[in-house]
Amino acid sequence: MHSFWRFIVAVGFLAATQSSGNAELPSGLEPWRQATVVEVVDGDTVVLDDGQELRLVGIQAPKQPLGRPGFQAWPMADEAQRTLAELALGRRITLAAAGARQDRHSRILAHAERDDGLWLQGALLLRGMARVYTFPDNTGAAAEMLALERQARDAQVGIWAHPYYAVLDPSETPGHIDRFAIVEATVMATDRVRGRVYLNFGPDWREDFTVSIAPEDADRFDAASIDPLLWAGRRVRVRGWLYSRNGPMIDLTHPEQIEVID
Repeated sequence: MHSFWRFIVAVGFLAATQSSGNAELPSGLEPWRQATVVEVVDGDTVVLDDGQELRLVGIQAPKQPLGRPGFQAWPMADEAQRTLAELALGRRITLAAAGARQDRHSRILAHAERDDGLWLQGALLLRGMARVYTFPDNTGAAAEMLALERQARDAQVGIWAHPYYAVLDPSETPGHIDRFAIVEATVMATDRVRGRVYLNFGPDWREDFTVSIAPEDADRFDAASIDPLLWAGRRVRVRGWLYSRNGPMIDLTHPEQIEVID
């Protein structure tokens, strides 16, 4: 699509979604405190008026170096930070819990609702300034967030217009090791070996892209009445950190990391 018309489509998309109320805090989250945002650290982290940092749980925005030697800023990190500043800086917000309320860096983990009812996570996803990024102990509102991410991705707004964040085919995964990635493909075969479940996406499990589920994580799939061994032949979208073990691999620790899309 010509860049001018892509811009027009994106503007129309944002106007429609922003007026539709889709960026409203989902039900089922537990409001537990209020605060004012006094500083924006990056595209998903702010400082509150009591000095504590709040990590907007459930999403991942493009990352800044933040004093980490050798760390390169991800594409569009500045744009993501500016977007969050426009949405949140100086605003009163209500924090809502979706699971664990603190991470290992002592940051608060919460969803955030602005004083006028805008859900910050939802707004960032709709603008294409974040991806869904859940943890086993923090999966609240995952379905709603995945739906908003999908809208932005289909409209190619924000990060979804940048090749760095493109949804990958399995053949592309070797070039993205040590990155968070979203991969979409058909599962060729499934197996369970010594309690670990494997989803194979190519004919050679020693080299091709694979998804694995450790025995200690399988209970979460059982609790959701999900049997990954039945996914052979199904087209799925999986997200997680790519690493190398008999080829590119993503470990699934909870069901919210994978969508069956056929």
